[in-house]
Amino acid sequence: MENEKQKPKISHFILLTKENDEEIKRYQVKPVVLWIGIVVFCVIVGVILGYISYEERIWQAMDKRSDEQVALIKELEETNNRLTEETVRLESEISGLNETVQILSDTVSVKTESENELKAILEKQCLPTEFPLSGSASMKEKEMDGHPICLFHSSIGGAVVATASGKVTSIKDDADFVHSIWIDHGNGYITIYRNAGKPRVSEGNTVSYGTTLYIIEEKKEDVGYQMMKDGAYINPMDMLKING
Repeated sequence: MENEKQKPKISHFILLTKENDEEIKRYQVKPVVLWIGIVVFCVIVGVILGYISYEERIWQAMDKRSDEQVALIKELEETNNRLTEETVRLESEISGLNETVQILSDTVSVKTESENELKAILEKQCLPTEFPLSGSASMKEKEMDGHPICLFHSSIGGAVVATASGKVTSIKDDADFVHSIWIDHGNGYITIYRNAGKPRVSEGNTVSYGTTLYIIEEKKEDVGYQMMKDGAYINPMDMLKING
């Protein structure tokens, strides 16, 4: 319609000039192109800003992770130092315990050795190998009731003595020698002492080597000496030291 006003056309121009140059170049740009350019520019700027923000978050996360790792490493180092100190302390304690164990072991060894020596001494003291008389005497070997016996004819004033440590288990009347004293030495050996004199010990007495059993008196000089091992009679001469 003729009366209707036509809409004005909008045109956009871009002016370009150089520094110190009076020449001006003008370019006409369509609105659509301009808006597309503006949108593209905004998108690029947004992408750049987003990338920068993302990178910043990444770096922050990396910094945080790095700090956590540093803290963890520090904690591990402290733990390692504590463990090292604890290890040194335990090694010191173990060394001390080893020394104590060694001392105890040496003590036990010494004690065992002493006990063995004492046991050997006691065993020796209980082994009837000594001479049954304190004085001089003549001796001959015979048998009595089918068992070996050593017969001594001793001098007056001497004594019949125990040949080893033991316990008096019996004092009996003897048809041939009047009295007999039986001593159990606790190791399978039993010694028997026969004489007409008065016994100087009683049943149940504990004796040791040299304990007086009889005093040799006039007309009582004959002494009989026998020995048993594990219930069987043996020849006393096989045990007496004077036999070898």
